[in-house]
Amino acid sequence: MTLKKTLAIATGLLLTMVAGQSAAQAQEPKPVIEVVTLKLKPTVTPAQFATVDHEIETDVVSKRSGFLSRESAPGSDKNWVVIVHWRSLADAEASMKSFSDAPGAAKFMSLIVPGSMIMTRYGG
Repeated sequence: MTLKKTLAIATGLLLTMVAGQSAAQAQEPKPVIEVVTLKLKPTVTPAQFATVDHEIETDVVSKRSGFLSRESAPGSDKNWVVIVHWRSLADAEASMKSFSDAPGAAKFMSLIVPGSMIMTRYGG
């Protein structure tokens, strides 16, 4: 076999392997991070909200398909931030669609100034 033919075969095999890897990588879900900011109602203390927020994380969010992690913390002037890491955009979307029907969601939302919740997604 000539060197030219050997290189052509090797190049063909490498291209096939790379194409196969790219196709497999394209099928893997891309992680999504949601950053949610909100404002607590004037009568709600950070301690009160933290209790309800922890219940929502434990009983609802962490049980969703594709959930990876969640952090939640108070900011200044009754502001709050929540960061949720999902396995994929589809998982994040599915969780949002069913959140309002989840146990405890109404209580969670009742502690927040209406219209103050803003979510930004990264990745996916």
